[in-house]
Amino acid sequence: LSSHGDDNALEEKLEKLTQEIEESKDRLSKKINRPVSIKYPPQLPVSQKVDDISKAIKDNQVVIVAGETGSGKTTQLPKACLQAGLGRKGLIGHTQPRRLAARTVSTRLAEELNSPLGDLVGYQVRFTDQVSDSTLIKVMTDGILLNEIKFDRYLNRYEVIIIDEAHERSLNIDFLLGYLKRVLLKRPELKLIITSATIDVDRFSEFFTGAPIFSVSGRSYPVDVNYRPSIGADVQELSLGEQIATVVEEIQDEERQRSWQVGDVLVFLPGEREIREIAKTLNDYEWRDTEILPLYARLSTKDQSRVFQPHSGRRIILSTNVAETSITVPGIRYVIDPGTVRISRYSYRSKLQRLPIESISQASANQRKGRCGRIAEGICYRLYSEDDFISRPEFTDPEIQRTNLAAVILKMIDSGLGAVKDFQFIDPPDSRLLNDGYKLLFELQAVDENNRLTALGKKLATLPTDPRLGRMLLSAQDLNAVKEVLIIVSGLSIQDPRERPADKQQAADQAHAEYKDPESDFLSFLRLWEFFEDKRQELSNNQLKRFCQKNFLSAVRMREWREIHRQLLLVLKSIGIKENDSEASYDSIHKALLSGLLGNIGKHEEKREYQGCRNRRFHLFPGSGVNKKRPKWLFAAEIVETQQVYSRYNARLDPAWIEPLAKHLVKRSYAEPHWEAKRAQIIAKEKVTLYGLEIVSQRPVNYSQIDPGVCREIFIRTGLIEREFRTKNKAIAHNLKLIDEVESIEDRTRRKDVLVDDEVIYGLYDKALPEHIVSGAAFEKWAKKASEADSKLIRFTKGQLRSENADSFDPGLYPEHIENNGIRFPLSYQFKPGAEDDGVNISVPINAIKQLTVDKLEKIVPGLLREKCIHLIKTLPRTLRKHFVPVPDVVDKILPKVEASSRPLLEILSDELKIIGSISIPIEAWNLESLDSHLRFNIKVLDERGRLINQGRDLVKLSQKVEHLAKNAAKLEENRPEKQVDITAWDFGELKQSQIIKQAGIEMMQYPALQDCGAHIRLIHCNDKLGAEAITRIGIARLLSFELQGIRSQFKKAIKNYQKLGLLYAPVGQASALYDDFLIAAICLHFLNGELPRNAEQFSACLQGGKGDFLKICEEFSALVFDILNHYHQIMKRLKGKMNLAVAMPMADLKHQITCLVYDGFLQSTPYTSLKSFPRYLQACSLRYDKMARDMANERRYVPLLSEWWEQYELRKKQLDAQGLKCENLERFRWLLEEQRVSWYSQQLGTSETVSEKRLNKLWESVRR
Repeated sequence: LSSHGDDNALEEKLEKLTQEIEESKDRLSKKINRPVSIKYPPQLPVSQKVDDISKAIKDNQVVIVAGETGSGKTTQLPKACLQAGLGRKGLIGHTQPRRLAARTVSTRLAEELNSPLGDLVGYQVRFTDQVSDSTLIKVMTDGILLNEIKFDRYLNRYEVIIIDEAHERSLNIDFLLGYLKRVLLKRPELKLIITSATIDVDRFSEFFTGAPIFSVSGRSYPVDVNYRPSIGADVQELSLGEQIATVVEEIQDEERQRSWQVGDVLVFLPGEREIREIAKTLNDYEWRDTEILPLYARLSTKDQSRVFQPHSGRRIILSTNVAETSITVPGIRYVIDPGTVRISRYSYRSKLQRLPIESISQASANQRKGRCGRIAEGICYRLYSEDDFISRPEFTDPEIQRTNLAAVILKMIDSGLGAVKDFQFIDPPDSRLLNDGYKLLFELQAVDENNRLTALGKKLATLPTDPRLGRMLLSAQDLNAVKEVLIIVSGLSIQDPRERPADKQQAADQAHAEYKDPESDFLSFLRLWEFFEDKRQELSNNQLKRFCQKNFLSAVRMREWREIHRQLLLVLKSIGIKENDSEASYDSIHKALLSGLLGNIGKHEEKREYQGCRNRRFHLFPGSGVNKKRPKWLFAAEIVETQQVYSRYNARLDPAWIEPLAKHLVKRSYAEPHWEAKRAQIIAKEKVTLYGLEIVSQRPVNYSQIDPGVCREIFIRTGLIEREFRTKNKAIAHNLKLIDEVESIEDRTRRKDVLVDDEVIYGLYDKALPEHIVSGAAFEKWAKKASEADSKLIRFTKGQLRSENADSFDPGLYPEHIENNGIRFPLSYQFKPGAEDDGVNISVPINAIKQLTVDKLEKIVPGLLREKCIHLIKTLPRTLRKHFVPVPDVVDKILPKVEASSRPLLEILSDELKIIGSISIPIEAWNLESLDSHLRFNIKVLDERGRLINQGRDLVKLSQKVEHLAKNAAKLEENRPEKQVDITAWDFGELKQSQIIKQAGIEMMQYPALQDCGAHIRLIHCNDKLGAEAITRIGIARLLSFELQGIRSQFKKAIKNYQKLGLLYAPVGQASALYDDFLIAAICLHFLNGELPRNAEQFSACLQGGKGDFLKICEEFSALVFDILNHYHQIMKRLKGKMNLAVAMPMADLKHQITCLVYDGFLQSTPYTSLKSFPRYLQACSLRYDKMARDMANERRYVPLLSEWWEQYELRKKQLDAQGLKCENLERFRWLLEEQRVSWYSQQLGTSETVSEKRLNKLWESVRR
């Protein structure tokens, strides 16, 4: 006050302080002078020791009262404090572990003190505060007292604090006891009374430095303990319900035998589900005057109060362990104890809050036993053996050793109570649980890596709710979803308000379906809230209760939900957090919820199972609304383990939400760092995991910030050395050009020791480039600013790149082009043994394939010719090869002549070896197929754009493969309108001999030709000269025929037997086809037997020069054709009918021979000199037919030879056609075959020249070469 400069203000403050002191004195005086009537029920054991306890309270700061259940310590100790003069200077604070107990105890105390509730005795539980200025005794839950610590550090409001049911050792109780131990040192006038069942009370005494213990008995009557591990012979087959029913019937027998009155039975069960199942089983027995009631914490107040109401007959109460210590159920004579309890245990390993059913401790078993024997003798039936009882632990583990401690840690840090590990607990928690609590707070970002409270943590500590739920509320502020998230968080803070009675499950499910959301159970809460709020505003309280009952909702819990919502809303407003005005989106709501539940994420794996964090697997809770859709990703409000691991309250989530919320938790790993050409940087595949669950897989990320050293190496090796980095930098371009030149030498010489290895090049770059160059962008930025000296460092010389041991190189031995038929075909070299393009590659446009010859390709390039010759000689049969050893020396002798010769390689090689070894080498002895692939050109056939169509090393086979793609029918449209393609007169200018075009970057020759199309001709391109000339000859003949229509019309009258020709031709084809063939052949014979006309003038001269005597020539030609067809007709008549199977083979040969002579178009296709011999050939066929049966010995010899020759001829013709070549010897060979037939079968007819097998074979040798 002295710091205030304003005297008036000082006066006001002093006046106000004086007034408050006087008011306080007045209140104290009233409390001291207020008469309080205190009476102790004589039937309660504690009443006998009240005086002693009162004295002990006066004399000691801490007193421990150990009283068995029913001793009256809970209700009588506050009265003893009043009797000791306490409760006037401060309140008598009386804590209870449960709200239900706080209400019942306060009501009972008020009744005993003849005071209305809220006057002498008040109570405070969550959302209910019935405490006034006149209150002396305040009954409350231990959680209420804990919250007061923050605002009343030394609990100055209290003169006495009674911690009731301390034996339960809940988290709140242990924390309160530890804290009170500190406070007592600061406040010696404060009194602390600890009440407990007779369970381990010495621990409390030791903790409070030998505090006195008062023991009070809780029973007035003896209790027998009957162990029933087996009831009957078939106990293993009995269900728990049947075992309990058996005990009830035994109780009935016991009462009859002992003449006892009917007594109530208390049955302890692990949970609600077991209570419902056992109730159903027991109801089926229909015992007379027996009522079966449930009792558990979630039960409505109305249903709970039924347990305390008077009744007649027997009452069987099925209860959870709530009746073990918290509630004293009146009238209990028998206890049935199955020996199990569902106890909450937190696993720091799995991070699961498990709810296993476990065997109870000895202390709990004794507590249960203590619930009977109050009104008369009692019996406790234990459904397990005495040995089992003895083997059980003495006490139940305190809650602090089996729960997550995050909330406690947060409160302690925020309250400034020091480190948790230094706090004095009766039983210190496991360090692993402490660490786990800190980890959860770190997950929620309430503490940092050093476990210091963050700004968010300070806000979180102000919220009276679980830290997870509080985190959701704080996140909702940033996401503009406070309104919706507050409703959901409030709903998660209470027990589920939806009820599902065992006998009305289907009806309950239908009622709840109205507000179920298929994607989110949290939105179901939201819908339920809206659904309820609409009705709450419409209906009266009674109507609302009926509405809740009808819709299977707990009115009590719905009201509790609203109260929590109201309380949290006030707290949020006090720290500046307001509700949003506009409706929040699904994403915003669930991102806020997810921020508090990051460890409860799951990914759907298979069937109904989800893979969660920390390698745990779980199933959706059966009642979840998302069960039908089963989303790929979800998160849950809690994951609990009962019979299975279940996730409760689930919602679909987008996995993209996780990483931003869990940046501080995720672990990142990187794999396969590699050069990404498009980004010009090193990219790695990132995997992001949250507690082991993969949330991001194979995401490409820039690796330069993660591992610059690796990135620099990859940039140099892949980007620069392997040329993946695209840059216009002149120094790099210069280096690559030098490397290409050196590599080209390696490819040509087929040696890999010319260019220095990659490590040397890497060393050059590594030395020249600064350390920070790890990507394309970094390089370009540096290069722009680099000095001339720095730029020179990365500009290499050929000397730096070429190996010191490399041999000299003669480029003339490895040319870049090869010329064939006037075309310069580009060559490229590859040194890739085993690869398809290994060796020398020649690029050939598709339309130039026929302008490439085998002979030219045989020699290969000069640099490889010596090696090829050596390999060829080595492939000769040993009988020949032995004459030419050592092979390299022999090749060196003949190589100059081989190189200088223009003849085919195999010919010159055979001749030169004959000179050296005096031995002839037949052409078939050479084995080109066995040569290494690099010693034969690899021919790459390219399309118009230079793209590879096909490739191979055999020109003939490759030509046949791509023949259908060659443009033999490309249109020439020069000097013609675009659409005029049909020609019937020579009005298209000059027909050029050849034309140079460019295809795939290669200049090549094409040959214009005139193609016969019947009614007109067309200009086309041909790829070979001979083919173009043959096509053009027929085309010009067709053009001449258009000018000779007048003469053609005279054929029928002027030419003898003209019409008979058609009749004789009938077996072959139509007469019109023969007449057309006759006309074109006659025109070719008469007009075109020399140079072909190339322009209109030459064409006209040709026409006029032969027109006059054309009819006469046709008459002469028709006589030959008639003779041919007449002989053909005669032989074909004879070949009809049945055939002797003995002559089948020669007969087939004869028919094939005739078919190859006479066919559609044979007149214009056959040279006239050969055509004149056709009558003789056909006459020879008749003579052969006549003697065939008796000349079978010769037939068997001749037919195989003829077949072999003919097959050779056809194959060679196809090969030459594919190359666009014409061979005169091949044509001669074909007609010499016919002469050979005449010689063998009809020698009397004579031959046109001397013929024999030997002459034919010799001619074939020249053809084959």
